[in-house]
Amino acid sequence: MWLARKDNASRCWATKLLERKPAKLAAVALANKTARIAWVVMTRGVTYAAPSAA
Repeated sequence: MWLARKDNASRCWATKLLERKPAKLAAVALANKTARIAWVVMTRGVTYAAPSAA
């Protein structure tokens, strides 16, 4: 069973976005953010390190 970390920066970002925007728009924004991260990881050959929660 897969469990997400509860205190990560992406979750905090998404929660704040959901407070301001409709759910469908927030879902597209999160997909875009994920795709951009994946693109950088693939093109630069780096290992992803999630930013720490502020």
